[in-house]
Amino acid sequence: MYFLEKRLDLSYPRVMGILNTTPDSFFDGGNLYKNGKLDLDLALIRAEDMVSNGAAILDIGGESTRPGAKPISNEEEMDRVVPIVESIVSRLDVVISVDTSKPKIMEAAVSSGAHMINDVKALSEPQALEVIAASKVNVCLMHMLGNPITMQTSPEYKSVNKDVKQFLIGRIEKCKQVGISRERLIVDPGFGFGKTVDHNLELLGNLRDLAALDCPILVGLSRKSMINKILKRDILESLPATLGLVAIALERGANLIRAHDVRETADVISMWLAVNRVENGSE
Repeated sequence: MYFLEKRLDLSYPRVMGILNTTPDSFFDGGNLYKNGKLDLDLALIRAEDMVSNGAAILDIGGESTRPGAKPISNEEEMDRVVPIVESIVSRLDVVISVDTSKPKIMEAAVSSGAHMINDVKALSEPQALEVIAASKVNVCLMHMLGNPITMQTSPEYKSVNKDVKQFLIGRIEKCKQVGISRERLIVDPGFGFGKTVDHNLELLGNLRDLAALDCPILVGLSRKSMINKILKRDILESLPATLGLVAIALERGANLIRAHDVRETADVISMWLAVNRVENGSE
């Protein structure tokens, strides 16, 4: 798969670096703030660092989607996102994704130069499908049960693998109906978004099932709470386990790895590729 707006080969796994402009994200919230205000220079330094360490995509988020997070206004999210998109477009040769569910933010992001929309609500908000259909950008459709405020309140499934897959099939079909081709789509099972630890583990173990959707698979496991619940460790100590999960996701067909720790994640991908080249007789 290639991005339409900016060429990016996803025939092998790539890293999506997380650039949160929020004060309240679960791991890096507030890191780009100085004296209580979002600092554009800090954001650019962080973006440059991630690109130099191997990020092929930067995912810019202006609204936290952590469990319990409350929504913010269009105006506030736009103020956090648009100036950074514009600055990165003018300075860095990298694919830019914007993590949003709001159609107005999608429109502004695309107008500012973004190449992709990463939507935890899978274009379910009114007019979201139409906004993307009118553009040429790629889009990631993620599964979430409920919303960030309620999603971790006793989530239940008949079969988490089947339910997530059927949801994504339905959203792909909705995209097709408005003229968004499958070639523009990426899917994400939504680890941690309305799932228990067991749900997450089952989804990861059966990640290959999503290959039948014929879309690249994005996986976001970076420092997720499931790690801390299993290992009983602080989030700051969760990087080794995160990288272990990344290796498992690669073995099960992940194409995009969304990561806070770009260099370490890129190293895992490089070693995985090296082993696969040898196994396939390329060296």
